[in-house]
Amino acid sequence: MAHVLIMPRQGNTVESCIIVDWKVKEGDSVAADTAVCDVETDKATFEVPAGESGTVLKLLKEQGDDVPVLEPIAVIGQAGEDWAAVLASAPGAAGEVPPPKPAVDGPSVAGQSVDGLAAAPGPVSPDNRLPLSPRARNLAAQAGRPVVVQDGAARLEAGPGLGPALGGSGPGGRIIERDVAAALRDLPPLSGAAKAALGAYGEGRGFAAPSVGSGLAGRVVAADLLPTESAGTPAAAVASLAGAAAAPEPGEGRIVETPIKGIRKIIADRMYRSLAESAQFTLNSTAPVKRLQELRARMKTIGEPSPLQGLSKVTVNDLILFAVSRVLPHFPFMNAHKIGDTLKTFERVHLGVAVDTPRGLMVPVIRNANLLSLSQISAEAKRLAAACQGGSVKPEELTGSTFTVTNLGSLGVVSFTPVLNAPEVAILGVGGIELKPVAAEDGEIRFEGHIGFSLTINHQVVDGAPAARFLKALGEAVAEIDLWLTQ
Repeated sequence: MAHVLIMPRQGNTVESCIIVDWKVKEGDSVAADTAVCDVETDKATFEVPAGESGTVLKLLKEQGDDVPVLEPIAVIGQAGEDWAAVLASAPGAAGEVPPPKPAVDGPSVAGQSVDGLAAAPGPVSPDNRLPLSPRARNLAAQAGRPVVVQDGAARLEAGPGLGPALGGSGPGGRIIERDVAAALRDLPPLSGAAKAALGAYGEGRGFAAPSVGSGLAGRVVAADLLPTESAGTPAAAVASLAGAAAAPEPGEGRIVETPIKGIRKIIADRMYRSLAESAQFTLNSTAPVKRLQELRARMKTIGEPSPLQGLSKVTVNDLILFAVSRVLPHFPFMNAHKIGDTLKTFERVHLGVAVDTPRGLMVPVIRNANLLSLSQISAEAKRLAAACQGGSVKPEELTGSTFTVTNLGSLGVVSFTPVLNAPEVAILGVGGIELKPVAAEDGEIRFEGHIGFSLTINHQVVDGAPAARFLKALGEAVAEIDLWLTQ
């Protein structure tokens, strides 16, 4: 019997995954361990194996779809097997079978195909509205061609009574975003002025975009907009639109609209919730790094072979991570989570380290950092950063941090306001090193390097003075880092 491949659950907190790329197509033969697609969560990118050997009978989702976990994404079985029957009998798959795609030649009309997509209009609701997804409606509106229902069929507005019929390729004949995108490809784009005019006058005010405009390659400009029979559009508005065509359109330059989705959307939502659900307060200080820099300079000179060879790759950030891991146990209220009305403190330090990746900010976790040596912390930080940047980091390596460190010093930032990595109650921002005047014992003024620290706390559970004492202790540890390494 055919195998229904479901979207796997990538960790307990992952609710959905985005299909980044299909590596196979319908009709391909696969083995059980063949990677059929890449999926993206809020944390990393993973390959999904076929699970069983056979032929790819059906791909149920499109590239770019955000699919809930445990939902069917493909059917794999023997060539010629009835995949629809297998899917219909699969647990939880009722109603997930896409409608068949009729083979129809010629231009798109009501009830026929639109650019190869199923076009059988779904059942009309009592209020004469077809089942239409919000994303489909928004895409049509953004393109300046809203969806209207005429004679029981959904059509894109392209002048009175014009526009291609929309087919519904979603479950139960539902019109989804890709159906609208396919129909829009058959219509010329609207200029910025035309879209603005439709926004100002089009909805219920008597304007519609024609199927072909007078601009380059049929582009619809403002003067091409047609007054409809439904409303008396002010003559001044029509004259204004006509004048807009004669004069050059307002120049805004090229505008690119990029959907916020995947990890970027998750980051946006988390940052918003973090600020909305906690009382964040930031303290700034600096710490002298003369001994730290001297120590690192000595480490860099360690040659091969040597028992201390691992120290030659230690960075300033590694030394800061080491200092944080040693100071935090003395301030357990900082190594904590706020969950509802409960403060959960931790004996061990699971250190989150912010990593900049092409896909966005990721925070892998150095577990039990307070029990690791400097060279171990350095090696683990580098391993996790490489895994994040390469997309191979595991979900469990991105959860469970009790305190986070984020470093922008290499980018020239001296001080900033880091946002809490909830439910943690504190996060340390590390800035760059600047020279500051220091009074020497001989009365002379010397300039020495100082590193910037920005500590954000949740003031709901951590007060300013205790947080300041932690920051002061951390600064002293950095200033005397060579002594802390002897513990």
